This record gives sequence, structure tokens and C-alpha cells, in this order.
Amino acid sequence: MKPTILLIVLGLAFAACQETPKADMVIWGGNIYTAVGGQKAEAVAVTGDSIIYVGGKDGAEDMVGPETQVINLEGKTMTPGFIESHAHIMGVGYNLMNVDLMATTSYEELVAQVKKAADETPEGEWILGRGWHQDKWIKPAERMVDGFQTHHLLSEAVPNHPVFLSHASGHAGFANAKAMELAGITKDTKTPDGGDIFRDINGEPTGLFNETAQGLIRAAIPENTMEKQQRALELAVQACLELGITSFQNAGAGKDDIELFKQFAEEGKLKIRLYTMLSGHDQNLLEEYYDKGPEIGLGDNHLTVRSIKLYSDGALGSRGAWLLEEYSDMPGVFGHNVTPMEEIEKVTNEGLAAGFQICTHAIGDRGNQEVLDIYEAALKNNPEKAKDSRFRIEHAQHLDLADIPRFAELGVIAAMQAIHMSSDRPWAINRLGEKRIVDGAYVWQKLLQSGAKVINGTDAPVEPLAPLPSFYASVTRKTLKGTPEGGYEADQKMTREQALVSYTLDAAYGAFEEDIKGSIEVGKLADFTVFDKDIMTIDEKNILDTQVMMTIVGGEVLFEK
Repeated sequence: MKPTILLIVLGLAFAACQETPKADMVIWGGNIYTAVGGQKAEAVAVTGDSIIYVGGKDGAEDMVGPETQVINLEGKTMTPGFIESHAHIMGVGYNLMNVDLMATTSYEELVAQVKKAADETPEGEWILGRGWHQDKWIKPAERMVDGFQTHHLLSEAVPNHPVFLSHASGHAGFANAKAMELAGITKDTKTPDGGDIFRDINGEPTGLFNETAQGLIRAAIPENTMEKQQRALELAVQACLELGITSFQNAGAGKDDIELFKQFAEEGKLKIRLYTMLSGHDQNLLEEYYDKGPEIGLGDNHLTVRSIKLYSDGALGSRGAWLLEEYSDMPGVFGHNVTPMEEIEKVTNEGLAAGFQICTHAIGDRGNQEVLDIYEAALKNNPEKAKDSRFRIEHAQHLDLADIPRFAELGVIAAMQAIHMSSDRPWAINRLGEKRIVDGAYVWQKLLQSGAKVINGTDAPVEPLAPLPSFYASVTRKTLKGTPEGGYEADQKMTREQALVSYTLDAAYGAFEEDIKGSIEVGKLADFTVFDKDIMTIDEKNILDTQVMMTIVGGEVLFEK
């Protein structure tokens, strides 16, 4: 070969080696928020399931080849994939299969909805539902005991089907006469520790079972079939994708659910990324995981099991939240400690030693204080494991002023759900009184300014799974009807950047996953949510009208509107 021709061939070969690699996917043409220091980008490129480029459009153009999928946002807005940091995935699925009572505005409406379901259900089969909340009804029930309706109207309308309807909070349940009959509930039934059987002046059960007392009814409900379990998970995963949720932190799971999650992950059916907590009530399950340790990144980063869920108290709506001082609207009532603190202390120490994150439900100020005390002692006793424990308190709704700075001091994450403020604040002031509300209820900014991490979510199916109402509540402190003007305790509003980070990068931190997701950066997983409006700049009233247009997980478009 002549020297000149050889040089040309070598030059072409060198140029070919230097050619910009082609991406599998390139996205541009809209507002791209990275969740890193308020930065935006013009374009993002993806190869496989990971981000390979974030920057200007010019830099991405050379990455477009004949096989590259180019997504023009056409002015829409893209953020890192939203992360639901506290919800119940099987509950979400079952809620889609059972009677959804979230929108009911009266006891009569609840009864009508259950009767309709009964008319379509073979006699004798259980009717299950969830979502009712007596404080949100536009009028109280005609017959009430201790602030709750009695079963009589429901039992008269639906006499031949056992019915059990979970309160929106999940911390109370309502049964009709048939359900109580099958569960063997009578005037003489003993009230279990950590719960209440509400009774009338004659001592007869009213149908309301609070906290641990729900177990008396649930023991009589047939277990779900494998087909129902699979269908519930399928429905929940699809709901997440349609709402722009790419990752889901599941607040508690038993052995059967975990096996189902693993099956879905192995079969490629777990389309979202699931981080699940072990149920702290199942000692056998805990012992099994103490022996083998956390399971991280199963199914190509679709399933992780590395935390434990515990419960210190109940919910504010059912007066089960554990308070330092009595309820303002019910003297002498302080709420419930639903799991003995000695048990929480034991699991906290054992879990920490075995490498597990501890996530404890605490809503009332005493519940939070007791958990912080246990965490502090455990971290002090095991300084090596304490270096990156990332213990969490789930909800952290109502805090004593002295306990607010302890979150940052101990490195405890506040896993809060802004939508709870929107839903609960109008009636919560009756439970706690103005001073306790102002000092320590839903105090996002106080926690953030102290240096604590606050992560966001919905607690679905307690609240609807959609992230945007919770994002709206974060930045407005208003109800979803837009009241009051200026918002409740407006000094506690999040900025839009704080709200975005609470749903993305900090939420990823809450699951030890900030190195692989939560922001749009090179090397991270290509998980994105696309909205039709710019949620970072539009008028706040338009946030609730914003639609999810596309959900991308691992560089694959899994939902498109």
C-alpha cells in the first residue's frame, strides 16, 4: 500500500475511533430540572439504563444516530423521576379493587356506596373498603358515639354481607353487625392492649375498632388469594407509572409480599423501583433477615430490602396519636402507644447491628419523643453502625419544640407527607389547639432550617397516590380547595426547589440511593417524569391541573399520555 493511501486509511480509522458515541435516547426541547442546586439543562442523553450526558443541546446533537430515540419535549417540563417516600403498595392495589370511600362526604353516602357494592356481590361474601374520614364529612352522622358513627344504619342497609371499612388513616376500622357476628364480637369481648372497641352507653360495640382492636375483625376476613395479590401489585405499579412515580418506598411488608415483589422483579414485571421495609411485627421474618443481611438492587436495581418498619402510636384522626398532653377536644385522652417501647428498643438495636435502617411511625409529640430517645441511645451504643444509619421517623407530624433540632443532631430523616397537612389541618387544630399546631405541627421549614432531611410522599392509600397534590401542599400550605388565602402557618412553606428535592434527591437519600438516582446527573439511572406544565414557575393554582405526560424508567418510556 502506498504511504499516502496508508495515511488516509489510518486517519479515517482514528477519526472513527474518536467519533462521539451514539446514545440510545436523547431528550431536549423543554425545561429540564436536574434537582442539583437549582440547575437546568437543555438536553439529556441516555445509553442503556443510565444517563451519559447532561448539558446543552449542541453537545447532544452529535450523540444522535440512526437508532437513537429522540424525544422532543415541545416545551414540556422534565424532572428526575418522582419518588414516593412513604406509602403502602399493596394497599394502593387493593384500594383499586375494593370500595374506595375517600370521596364520601357523609355517612349516608358511605352506606349508599357499600349497598351498591353489596347488590353486585354474592350474599355472604365480605365487602371491604377504605378511605372514609368522619372529620371530612359535610355533616355528622345522626347517631354518634365519641365522635364516630355507629353501625346501625350500615347494618340495616347491608344485613347479609360482612362489611369492614378502614378509616382513611388505616388506624381504625368500621364493621357492620354481620362482620361482628362472624368475628365473635359481643358486649363481653375484651378490649385488646393498644386499641379500643367503641361502645354505647349499654356497653354494646358501635362497630368502630381503633388501632390494635381492628385485629379482632381482620382475623375473620379470609386471606387474599395469590391471584388477588398479583392483581393488586399489577394495578399499583401501573398507577405509579401513570402518576409519574418511578420509585416507591414501601412502608412495611410481610414475607408473602416480599416473595411476590421478588417474583415480579425476576420476571421483569416490577416496572418501578421498590424499596421495601420489613414488618417489624414479624419476629421470624426479622430473624431471617438479620442472618442474611440486607438485599440491595435485586432485579437490576428494581428491588431493595434493607429497612424495618415499626409503629409507636396511631393516627391523629382517630385520636390514636400519642400526645404529651391530652387532646384539646377530648380531655383525658392522650392517644395510644401501639407497640411497647421495649419492643421498639429491642428491634432498633438488633436491626442496627445487622445493618438495617429503622423507620418508625410516630405522629404525636410523645410518640416522636419516645422514638428519638430510643434512636439516640441505640446510636450512642453502636457508634460504628451509627456513622450512616439514616434512621427515619415516618410522618413526624406533631413535634415538641425541644425535639425539632434533634432530627438533624441525630441524623434522623423526617419522612413526612405534605398532603396530610392539606387534608388534616382544618380539623387538626381542634385536636391539638392553636399553640401546639403553630409550634410543632407539619413544621417542614423548621426541620429543614435545622439541617434535617425532609422527604415527601402521600401515605397512599391513606391519601391519593398522586404526587402533585402533595407538591402543591408543600409550596402553598393550603387545602386542595385553595384555602386559606396565604396558607396555614405560611412561614413553614417549602420553596419549589425544596419541594422538588424532597420528592427526588432527598427521597433517594432516604433509601441510601442518592448515588444512583434522584437527580439528573451523568452516571445515574435514567428515571424521569415529564409534565405538561412547568411546575417550578407556573402560578400555584395551576399545579393541581398539571398532567403527567410521560414516565421513563431506566431509559424506557413506560407511560405516555
